[in-house]
Amino acid sequence: MANEKGELTVREAGRLGGSKVKEKYGSEFYAEIGRKGGSAVAERHGAEFYSTIGKKGGARVKETQGEGFYSKIGTKGGQTVSAKYGREYFSRIGKKGGRSKGQKDPE
Repeated sequence: MANEKGELTVREAGRLGGSKVKEKYGSEFYAEIGRKGGSAVAERHGAEFYSTIGKKGGARVKETQGEGFYSKIGTKGGQTVSAKYGREYFSRIGKKGGRSKGQKDPE
């Protein structure tokens, strides 16, 4: 929302600009530039860079949110998936996870 002078905040201008870009190029555009950016970062810093920053981020979240945070959000996620797909879904995806990539689904 514009301020009293009718000016946009930086956040609002960014949101509006992003909406215009999405309207012009489609949401796949953002996926593509994200892939390109991720590849460039991996090339410059190495793939282990993502592991390092992930661990730092995870440690910070644990520090700010507390020990049980990941357990709590994991439980919520599991409940959501169960409600959407049913309990049998976990059995099915568990079996898929236990097979190598070249094996076919027995169903």
